[in-house]
Amino acid sequence: MSISNRENSHIRKSVDVQKALKGASYPASKRDLLKTAKQNAADEDVMEALAALPDEQYGSLADVSKAVGNED
Repeated sequence: MSISNRENSHIRKSVDVQKALKGASYPASKRDLLKTAKQNAADEDVMEALAALPDEQYGSLADVSKAVGNED
């Protein structure tokens, strides 16, 4: 079984987002997520992905990961 480059990139981004949002409290606004990611020294790709999210409340890390996945 082979994973495409696109799928592999999505998996990597998802893991990076999870690391960047470690310690976040939910529900969280987009602003809260960006603040947490910055505090966790998230890389530019993760910061851009979070900045592209709709400005709403996210109930869990799973909600954020799903929203980031839909940005591709």
